[in-house]
Formats: sequence, structure tokens, C-alpha cells
Amino acid sequence: MTGCKDLDLARAAAEEAGEILIKYWKGRGDLVGAQKAPGEFVSEADIAAEQHLRRRLLAQCEDGWLGEETGLAPAENGRVWIVDPLDGTTNFLRGVPVWAVSIALEIDGQRVMGVVHDPIHGETFAAARGGAVTVNGRPADVSDTAQLDGALFGTGIPFGTLPNIDDHAAEIARLMPHCAGVRRMGAAALDLAYVAAGRLDGFWERRLQPWDVAAGLVLLRASGARVEGLDPAEQPEKTGSILAGAPGVFKPFADLIRSGNVSANPKQAANR
Repeated sequence: MTGCKDLDLARAAAEEAGEILIKYWKGRGDLVGAQKAPGEFVSEADIAAEQHLRRRLLAQCEDGWLGEETGLAPAENGRVWIVDPLDGTTNFLRGVPVWAVSIALEIDGQRVMGVVHDPIHGETFAAARGGAVTVNGRPADVSDTAQLDGALFGTGIPFGTLPNIDDHAAEIARLMPHCAGVRRMGAAALDLAYVAAGRLDGFWERRLQPWDVAAGLVLLRASGARVEGLDPAEQPEKTGSILAGAPGVFKPFADLIRSGNVSANPKQAANR
């Protein structure tokens, strides 16, 4: 298990990066976003936040690093910080207040700690393996929703030239008649944190990057949510394809996403 000092350091670093991002957010009209790929942007804000995080997190130890903007720098001690300095850059640049800082720590190949900080709403979601999820230090739990028709889900829809757009549209069409709604908010780290804190009942998406999901997966597992790949044989950490949900609705949710099969009575299916 990671130590309390690592978790405290990650929380403090994420909140400091959040302060940097808020300053850029207030002056975002002057920011220029460079397009890395269709629908993917980077700005001065991303780079400034990541530079701060790298300095802060590596100040005391010669740990490894995997950052969205600065890439991979391995280390011999088996510790690697996995960082997305600004998850939701497109939202940020367009003035949509849904974006976050995401930090995870991997030790000897295992993700052991995750922090997702939402600067706009002043919320920090945190967990270490073997511990509970907290939001601003207060305990949080995965939802106890037990019926699919009362469940609210999140997802990320492929854009630009990304594959599987038709598959994803078909999954939404299968799920929508049986649930309370589907949200596409544009920041996967926050989506996963919201499932871990019981605000969403489930989430699915394909081909996310390691920095998109590393912290969120730690939060989900600490919360008691069920976490699998879209293909049950896949590991989300390796493929970036994830299907996660509250235990009470996971099976019918997964059945609908994976195959389109659902019980004739959604309430019965949700309780299986």
C-alpha cells in the first residue's frame, strides 16, 4: 500500500495545479489551443500545469513519470507517477466547466493511489489501495442503485477519425430505453470519480489513454464498483477500454452494452 505521504503529496500537487489552471481559465479568451489530432487539443494551461506537477511530485524522489504532455521517463525504483494535468482540454478552451487534474501512482506495475481534482467545484476525489474513497476528506461510496430503470450512466463518445462510432451509437440506443439517462461530459477522469462517489451508476468508453483512467480506476476499485474491460478478457489498464458500474446494476448494464441482451423486465434484470 502506498503511504499517507504519497496521497497527501498528490492531493496538494493536484490542488496547486488547479490554482494554476483557474488563472488560465479566467483568461482563456487569450489562450490558443494547438490541435494534436482531430478533436484533441493542448494549450499553455496544460503545459504549465504539467510542469508544476512534475517539479512537485519528483522533488523528493527519483521516481518515474508518465505525463500526457511530457511522455514517459522510467525509473529503476518501480514507482511511476501517471498524470493528466488537464483532462477535458476541449471543455476548458470552450468555457465548459467540466475538467480536472488527474494523478495516479504506480508501484511495481500496480496502480496504488489516485487523485482527481475538480478546480471549478473545489472537489478532490482521492483513494489509496486498501482504503476508502474520499471527497474533500469525507468518505464516499459507490451507489446502491438496484434497478436499471433508475440508473444514470456516463460515457465518452468517439469523435473525429476515431473508430467504433457506429458501435457506440448502437450501445447508447440499446441502453437508453432501460435507464434514467446517459451523460457525455467530456472528462473521463471526472466520470470515473463520479461513479466511485455514487453520482453516476456506471460508465463505459473505448481506447482511453493511461493518464485518462489511471487515477479513476484506483478510485473505482476502492469504492467497491465492478470494473472490467468492454471485453471481459481485457484489462482496462492495458487497453483503455472500460466498463464499470455499481454492483446492483452492473450485470444488466454490461449485458446491454456487450450484446444487446436484456431481460424482458428491466427491474428483474437489475436484481440478478
